[in-house]
Amino acid sequence: MRETERNRLWEQYHKKKTPQLREQLILEYAGVVNLVAGRLSMYLGYTVEYDDLVGYGIFGLIDAIDKYDMEKNVKFETYASLRIRGAILDEIRKMDWIPRTLRQKQKKMDAAAAKIEAECGRTAKGDEIANELGISVEEYENWKAEAEFTNLISLDDYLEQGNEGRLETMGAKFQQPDHAIQKQELKEMLVEALKKLTEKEQNVITLYYYEELTLKEISQILSVSESRVSQLHTKALKKIKEQLGDSVDLLSLF
Repeated sequence: MRETERNRLWEQYHKKKTPQLREQLILEYAGVVNLVAGRLSMYLGYTVEYDDLVGYGIFGLIDAIDKYDMEKNVKFETYASLRIRGAILDEIRKMDWIPRTLRQKQKKMDAAAAKIEAECGRTAKGDEIANELGISVEEYENWKAEAEFTNLISLDDYLEQGNEGRLETMGAKFQQPDHAIQKQELKEMLVEALKKLTEKEQNVITLYYYEELTLKEISQILSVSESRVSQLHTKALKKIKEQLGDSVDLLSLF
């Protein structure tokens, strides 16, 4: 649908909010739900099914359609993305998705890896970490698989990034020069942080965020498994987060 047709559809919907017009808007912007769900699935690994994330996100899209104000000078896709992400994360939060025992496992693995790296001056190997933890390599791999999606950004961080206050003031923020300058500075820092990634990590970030390829497509290009792509993505974003600081919304920079 062309931009003029979209605007006409919005004008019709604001004049008379019929179920038929709302259904047209939902179909028109369903791709935004797929995009947000796909990006969040990278953080959640295989803990939550992608189709479930899309289902949760549809409720956020409907909420965004009902509350969108064209006069605030904010693109609907931008506004809807935050609503969709918020709706998905609200549902995930109800699941108690990161048990305390899982957090403890992650801390133990991080501590063991840090100890080995400090002693050996190189990246710790899986069998070395397992030995340090006093568990089998197979059990360590299970720990790592369970905790993989907790390595980067906590759920609370996401919820803070998608709160109501941010949605209400978004239009004003985008108009302020200091915010534009700050974002440009962060992007320059991002470029420097990307240079410190391994070649494969750079490839994953570039293909996923800039080329917007799927996990499956990236795995085929790099000739590795989808789970390996997910691991590379997690490691890369963790490194970037360490460079830029905990308060930065990484997804807003890509």
